[in-house]
Amino acid sequence: MQQLNPRFHSMLHRIPFSPLPSFLRKSLSMKTRQRLDYRNKLILAPMVRVGTLPMRLLALEMGADIVYTEELVDLKLIKSIRRPNPALGTVDFVDPSDGTIVFRTCAQETSRLVLQMGTSDAGRALAVGKLLQRDIAGLDINMGCPKEFSIKGGMGAALLSDPDKAALILRTLCSGLDIPVTCKIRILPDVAGTIGLVQKLAATGIAAIGIHARTRDERPQHPAHPEVLRAVAQAVDIPIIANGGSRSMHCHEDLRKFQVECGAASVMVARAAQLNVSIFRPEGLLPMDELIEKYLRLCVDYDNAPHNAKYCVQSILRELQETPRGKRFLQCQTLQQICEIWHLGDYCRRKQRELKTLGNSGRAEVEPPEAQAKRQKLEEAANAIEDEYAGVICRNMPFLRSTYPSGKYFL
Repeated sequence: MQQLNPRFHSMLHRIPFSPLPSFLRKSLSMKTRQRLDYRNKLILAPMVRVGTLPMRLLALEMGADIVYTEELVDLKLIKSIRRPNPALGTVDFVDPSDGTIVFRTCAQETSRLVLQMGTSDAGRALAVGKLLQRDIAGLDINMGCPKEFSIKGGMGAALLSDPDKAALILRTLCSGLDIPVTCKIRILPDVAGTIGLVQKLAATGIAAIGIHARTRDERPQHPAHPEVLRAVAQAVDIPIIANGGSRSMHCHEDLRKFQVECGAASVMVARAAQLNVSIFRPEGLLPMDELIEKYLRLCVDYDNAPHNAKYCVQSILRELQETPRGKRFLQCQTLQQICEIWHLGDYCRRKQRELKTLGNSGRAEVEPPEAQAKRQKLEEAANAIEDEYAGVICRNMPFLRSTYPSGKYFL
């Protein structure tokens, strides 16, 4: 084997090595990351106040293949700051005005996480998508929510009435992002109109489309229309994700039954998973208390907001909220108090101490800019008056109703 000329070899050692710029390394990483496949999947639907990190992780543990966040509005996301949280092992998107966690995620879910966004503006949606795409596997645009808040903002189901704008948003995202883009809609009053809309949206380059099998004006008590989804699935090539079958979903097998009934590539579960997320579990539903304990441990591990944890546990308890234990639960205001009821009080205390030692600070520790300005004025005033007032210490104090006796108020 021919050897290199020693003189040439020494020249090689003198050539300076120039690493790739960080932005190019990130771009290459995004390009090589395996794209999310939406076929033959069981999916946790986007649900307000339900699709936060602990419930998403529990859904994955129970057998879900893909999990969606709750709908997050572009205006809220675009002003948030991306902040890695080493204490929790998460990436947080934080509202700098009050310390609210707008979106929290972790590595355990990244490859199977879809963020659903509410938007009415293509440019703003793209800016948010670029901010988020390294931390999610897919981006979904909400085009089916019939709630007044969404419609008044030109988001959600309002986009069903403006297919050109809907298509522009999707086309802009598909051409500008490195992750797959999808949307979620509701069926229109007629089959032909629904097929035409889906074909128009599919032509933008989206990877899949979720379809709720009810119209904009129908609610959960109305029957779903799987025959419409069947017709749509036969008319397009992209995967159709069937949604809206929770009324008939009581066990794992029912999820696939609804998928087959709709002729869909995948199935998305909302209310049935909100009531018992172990419906994704092939081995069968878990006992209620075991499920709640698993969920609460994740809430503690990831410092979930107490009001959010309480809402999700209420959904699981349902009519059992009227029992003595349920009524005691309803009085809870902190995560610690909730955990005590399910014998996780010691775990919660120990974990919270551990996280604080690691540097995790809750929302109560965040000082908004306006509070900083007030504190500065107070300090300046204190320095300007008599010495006895110069040592005044100002600190944020969160208000918790449970701290004060019922019926007594202090001014």
